[in-house]
Amino acid sequence: MNAHAVSPNVELQNMRRVVITGMGIWSCLGKNLEEVRQSLYDGKSGIGIDPERIAYGYRSPLTGIVERPALKGLLDRRARICLAEEGEYAYMATAEALRNAGIDLDYLEQNEVGVLYGNDSSAKSVIEAHMHTLETKDTTLQGSGAIFQSMNSTVTMNLSTIFKLKGINMTISAACASGSHAIGLGLMFIRQGLQDMVICGGAQEVNYLSMSSFDAISAFSTRVDDPTKASRPFDRDRDGLVPSGGAATVILEEYEHAVKRGAPIIAEVIGYGFSSNGANISQPSDLGSCIAMERAMKDAGVQPTDIDYINAHATSTLQGDAFEADALNHLFGELKTPISSTKSMTGHECWMAGGSEIVYSNLMMLNDFIAPNINFENPDEHSQNLNIVPKTMTKTIKTYLSNSFGFGGTNSALVIRKMEN
Repeated sequence: MNAHAVSPNVELQNMRRVVITGMGIWSCLGKNLEEVRQSLYDGKSGIGIDPERIAYGYRSPLTGIVERPALKGLLDRRARICLAEEGEYAYMATAEALRNAGIDLDYLEQNEVGVLYGNDSSAKSVIEAHMHTLETKDTTLQGSGAIFQSMNSTVTMNLSTIFKLKGINMTISAACASGSHAIGLGLMFIRQGLQDMVICGGAQEVNYLSMSSFDAISAFSTRVDDPTKASRPFDRDRDGLVPSGGAATVILEEYEHAVKRGAPIIAEVIGYGFSSNGANISQPSDLGSCIAMERAMKDAGVQPTDIDYINAHATSTLQGDAFEADALNHLFGELKTPISSTKSMTGHECWMAGGSEIVYSNLMMLNDFIAPNINFENPDEHSQNLNIVPKTMTKTIKTYLSNSFGFGGTNSALVIRKMEN
């Protein structure tokens, strides 16, 4: 493997610093930060069986069980009918993140705030509009909200409208690295002085219509006897991923801007790395993974020895976990850096995962623990030398690395550092 040497970024000290001042989450682990923190600490799985998938013809009915939010009373009717499922989750996560950051609607109306959010499908809205027209033979009966629900940019167009956002407004569509790339791009916009604050994150629809093509290529686990045991990242007996979703939001802000505002500073985003495998559309690459991680560390000005924890992308697929394990071995194997994949509890949150795993890792960092890689019982030849954490571990985390990889060979890695008081 032709890995690039990691050296400190001498330009880093001249860049504007970027911090996280708010977080919000809506997932199968909980509907707010406290519920999710407890689930992570307890190693609680959010995976179950969806009867609709059985009726539809799925080979695997397993999925993360995500509750739909009740938005009546929170949003007016016009806003509600424009929101697709993933947009509903994103609204709830973003509302919590803004509260967490001490930002109200008056602030958003009077200041320029951007939004960069990861999303790569809105399948249910497209299919339902099509089916309705087939039945009625009248496109006008699709409803005025159909177009706003069906576009991939549904999340950002709705969030920007609901929260009166006036800055950068863009959806990042990059498969299962979408949420991570959104945060990385938010980092770049603020570093370059183009924005002072950007709402970033990722959203994923959970409905059965959105995931049937994955089921068709046998990507999913069929371990239906005990759904909570189905997602088994790095384990020798894994048989596929479990789909999941929801939304996660982080508020990125320029450091001095945050200090002047008196904002609560949670963490600092210090590195973003990316790469493209440039090969098979669905096959991962250890080299591509390595390059993204190395680039993130170089951007952050840190060495592998500085990384206290790695939140692995590992989705519980045979090939994906193996290639990532090989890359992690290359960079961190001898260091025995603690590693876990929160997807063992959540399943694969797809377009959301790069955002949610920053929230999950921040919750661990703030509360001095590493969430377990549950169901890791038997390592294979790729994972046997890694320090994969099977049970909750008490650990002080000062700096962590989070990986996100996706179809088409898109790779993203982020390095986050705790802010010391």
